[in-house]
Amino acid sequence: MPTIITHAAVPLAVGFGLGRRVVSQRLLIAGVAAAMLPDLDVLAFRLGVAYSDQFGHRGFSHSLLLALLLAAAAALFARRLKASRLAAFLFVLVAAASHGLLDMLTNGGLGVAWLWPLSEQRLFFPERPIQVSPLSLHRLFGPAGLAVLTSELLWVWLPAAVTAVVLHLIRRRAISR
Repeated sequence: MPTIITHAAVPLAVGFGLGRRVVSQRLLIAGVAAAMLPDLDVLAFRLGVAYSDQFGHRGFSHSLLLALLLAAAAALFARRLKASRLAAFLFVLVAAASHGLLDMLTNGGLGVAWLWPLSEQRLFFPERPIQVSPLSLHRLFGPAGLAVLTSELLWVWLPAAVTAVVLHLIRRRAISR
């Protein structure tokens, strides 16, 4: 997996790119939370749930189904998020779904059960350029962590920044017309 903080890159890029009229600060925070939430499944290790279990790491919590459920919840709370139901649904869907997709780009682990419950198969993309993050903080602050952060800057944060700028420019151009 990329580090948990890096999962925030997608909603931050889309949110800043689309601007506050589309993505309120509350919706942005909800999107960041939805993008990070799937990694709470590491707590299952402490409960004795195996990594490869459907409720283990990168199982159900990384699925498109959970992303849809989180998006539906966001739509229900759209008024509190200061967004339209459609904007809340779509933004949180993209944020939450991006978590599993980013993990499918990493070079380690067992893959992602992105299509669960339709399939328990763990998936990766054919190209996996992102260095997988160690699950322990001790290893993250060593040489392995530096390699992970460098990889994330190149393959996640740089494209996210470009996406934010492009969306911002498109939005500005549309407003000036």
